[in-house]
Amino acid sequence: MDTIAPRRRLFAGQEVRELRAAVGASQAQLATTLGISVPYLSQIESNDRPLTAPVLLALARSFPDAWGGVIGADEPLVVAAAAAASDPSVAAPAVPDPMLRRAVEQQPQLARRLVALHHAFRQSQEQLRLLDDRMDAGGGEAARLPWEEVRDWFHAAGNYIDPLDRAAETLAKRIGDDLATYLQDVHDVEVAAMDTGGKQLRLWEAEARRLSLDRALPQETARFLLAQQLVRIEMRGPIDDQVAGAGLRFDASRELLAEGLANYAAGALLMPYAAFRGAAQAVRHDIDRLRQSFGVSFEQACHRLSTLQRPGAAGIPTFFLRVDMAGNITKRHSATPLQFARFGGACPLWVVHEAVAIPDRILVQRAEMPDGTRYVSMAKGLVKPSGSFTRAPRRYAVALGCEESDAADFIYADAVRGAEPTPIGVSCRICPRTDCDQRAFPPAGTELSVDPDARAVVPYRFT
Repeated sequence: MDTIAPRRRLFAGQEVRELRAAVGASQAQLATTLGISVPYLSQIESNDRPLTAPVLLALARSFPDAWGGVIGADEPLVVAAAAAASDPSVAAPAVPDPMLRRAVEQQPQLARRLVALHHAFRQSQEQLRLLDDRMDAGGGEAARLPWEEVRDWFHAAGNYIDPLDRAAETLAKRIGDDLATYLQDVHDVEVAAMDTGGKQLRLWEAEARRLSLDRALPQETARFLLAQQLVRIEMRGPIDDQVAGAGLRFDASRELLAEGLANYAAGALLMPYAAFRGAAQAVRHDIDRLRQSFGVSFEQACHRLSTLQRPGAAGIPTFFLRVDMAGNITKRHSATPLQFARFGGACPLWVVHEAVAIPDRILVQRAEMPDGTRYVSMAKGLVKPSGSFTRAPRRYAVALGCEESDAADFIYADAVRGAEPTPIGVSCRICPRTDCDQRAFPPAGTELSVDPDARAVVPYRFT
């Protein structure tokens, strides 16, 4: 008979204190996260009160990695069942936690079946999205190009590379802010300027130990390239280890991955994890304030926020993307349930497309996916100067967002509180919305009907 062991009274004051220290939260902040009062949390930490089922479930939901070793044997099933029972794509009321726990205790086989079905459903949705991607790409796995293979590797890694991140954080404490002086004094690297009219950003001459940077580069970009050269020298071993273990098929993929990892480590060096995460929490993820504090660009700060996924000390889950003037996604990552199409463009109703045409202005959007999940996102159009009148500047936009449930810590949500959410999707091929005026083509697998006597914005209906 499949049963769950009876619950014991769990006193875990020390573990809760250690968790709070690891995530850098005050008692007030953790109490708010768990939905309890500060005095109640203080009693838990002093072992004056045991962890109740609702608090235990809240801990497991909010800190699944850090709390995994403390929860009872039945708790992972409770948490997994809670995720299945609260999936917003199912149009039914959420199951209250006490009722859910009783169901798991009394019918564990049924609970495991529910979890397995939910997992299968999520897998089918992912497979449908991948099928849509492959239709856009014109092929399957074998058709992936090196840059696609590297992009997918970062996505599978969760856009967080722990060995590089920690090594960069340690290096940052040792070297200070003057990267050029450190390169010269410690590695005998001469930093020089060159004039290429924007055609070449950097040139590394290994034998001469000379790093030349284009004089037209913005200060933040030049500083990033200094950091990139430094991590190439000091962190070559960890970078090579990651490349060797990546299992990529092409030499070009491995070279691109090494470049991407150097960029990742450079960002981690300029924005050390604990300091950057703490600053982000303090200013509620105000990107302009963060970039000024750390001497980085707007895009660099956005990208770094999307990498804050250290186990036990994660930031709020965010998504990040960059689009060009044609709507192509040139960077993308999501630590939220939202996933972007791997090929082609994003939904045209995303505010990021409007932002491309309005540089240096932040736009904010409250959006809703077809499954009912709501997100708050900001987008900003950016212009990178070319350094010459004869070369057009690069224009694109970046977007950063989070689930509405996390929006209290996202300053941009203040601008759209109470606004009607914009209905969006991932791709027209898998979007079920029947009333979208921006639809480019009908979803795959649907039957079309055309009324020759009545024409709406979209010239067909589908079922």
